[in-house]
Amino acid sequence: MRINENTLLEGHKVALVPYNENHVTRYHEWMKSPELQQLTASEPLTLEQEYDMQRSWRDDHDKCTFIILDKQRWADPRVQEEQCMVGDVNIFLTDPLEPSLAELEIMIAEPDYQGKGFGKEATRMMMCYGITKLHIRKFQAKIGLDNEVSIAMFKKLGFQEVSVCKVFKEVTLEMMVDESIQAELLDDSGYVMDMDYRQARAADATKRHGANAP
Repeated sequence: MRINENTLLEGHKVALVPYNENHVTRYHEWMKSPELQQLTASEPLTLEQEYDMQRSWRDDHDKCTFIILDKQRWADPRVQEEQCMVGDVNIFLTDPLEPSLAELEIMIAEPDYQGKGFGKEATRMMMCYGITKLHIRKFQAKIGLDNEVSIAMFKKLGFQEVSVCKVFKEVTLEMMVDESIQAELLDDSGYVMDMDYRQARAADATKRHGANAP
């Protein structure tokens, strides 16, 4: 989705940036993991297919994707952006007849960052982005039954279990965004900064040049 191709969102722990070509190699290495393939219901792809997927996520009108960065590491001019990647968060517009409905996915791929609040903050930031920029009024999350950590996180965020599919071994959780929930989400995420990613990268390149100068 082109709407977020120049968007940078900064929270307390994470920064969300558009999924670009420079992220693909690291992402491809993540998705070689059988565990991540199972948790995300994904098939292994070749590197070329992964680049095709990145272009699809950028261009398709029904997908919105951010790469999750460790904000603290990313602030260090000596560290490349790809080295700060910890996961991704996605919105899929699954029903053309109901454009305010979105399926939400979150993946913290780096084990050292799991269970430390990175996924929760990224999810809340993405929900606020979906509400304000995409006019989402209903979120769904479809999670494997054995992914108890993700199920618990979404329930803590206020999602309600609506169905269980034993065939696909997944549970569907939903949240309707009424005025009170919208106000609460936006208030809780009032600290998030929405910036121009191009300007941030230009400033970052300047910092790196200065850090590497003799």
